[in-house]
Amino acid sequence: MNSFLKKSISTTKPGGRPPVAVELSPEGVLAAALPASGEAPVYAFAPLLPGALLPGIGEPNIRDAEAVSDAIRTALNKVSPRTRAVSLVLPDTSVRVFMLDFDSLPARNSEALPVLRFRLRKMVPFDVEHAGVSYQVLTQEKNEWKVLTAVLPGPILAEYEAVVRAAGYEPGAILPSSLAALEAIDSMEAVLAANLTPLALTTSIANGSDLLLHRTLDLPEEPALRLSEIQRGIAVAAAYFEDKLQAPARTLHYAGCYETSEFARCIDDPAITVVDLAPRPETGVMTSLGHASIAGAVGALAGAR
Repeated sequence: MNSFLKKSISTTKPGGRPPVAVELSPEGVLAAALPASGEAPVYAFAPLLPGALLPGIGEPNIRDAEAVSDAIRTALNKVSPRTRAVSLVLPDTSVRVFMLDFDSLPARNSEALPVLRFRLRKMVPFDVEHAGVSYQVLTQEKNEWKVLTAVLPGPILAEYEAVVRAAGYEPGAILPSSLAALEAIDSMEAVLAANLTPLALTTSIANGSDLLLHRTLDLPEEPALRLSEIQRGIAVAAAYFEDKLQAPARTLHYAGCYETSEFARCIDDPAITVVDLAPRPETGVMTSLGHASIAGAVGALAGAR
């Protein structure tokens, strides 16, 4: 799978992403590191108490900065990172992702970003001039450019960067969870993927270097409504897959807070086989991972230098 958002939401230095990643979620902090070139990653998880981190775009996300920084430090120290720079994987509900069409786009990043910010002004309910913005050209023809764009409010980006720095590390690249997770799939074939958290379901369709769908649904708390919304979200994505690719989706690559078998029972679709987007490792785990998915961290490490 080609890398989405090579231009990460940050001032990443040239030369690829760090060989260390942390994924933040309301449940806790997952750290992953490559001990050396060619070696398998090692993982550690540090839990958070409920309410310490509440992802979204309308309110502050970090409600207990000291607790979040302590969890980042604890998880990272267990994997003995080779660098102080880390890739930071954020919850999907903190980031807005769009596929935008343009007649053309300037080649220089400094010239392209103002064009993107202008388009985004009417698409997001926050100040885009000071927001974190990342983009990647997915397809390019004579007068038709398709551009993947991710944006999050500047104050929320600053919150996440601050807790990483307070833990003694430096954010070297910043990615939304589902886009990072797609990079864990080593295939150029068309892929239907789902990323489930207690707050949201994100469905994606990737076809080689093109992203056909990226859709995040906020989920209701009531169990029956939540189940119905998950089923509906998967059904809509599967129908879109068939419409765009003229073939039914037979496999769903899943990452999330349920076990894979449990998620398969939830969607209750015998035509679709649910597989782990990034299977849990049998070795290299420094602490219990609980229900944490490793897909975002695995994908973030896929572009490590």
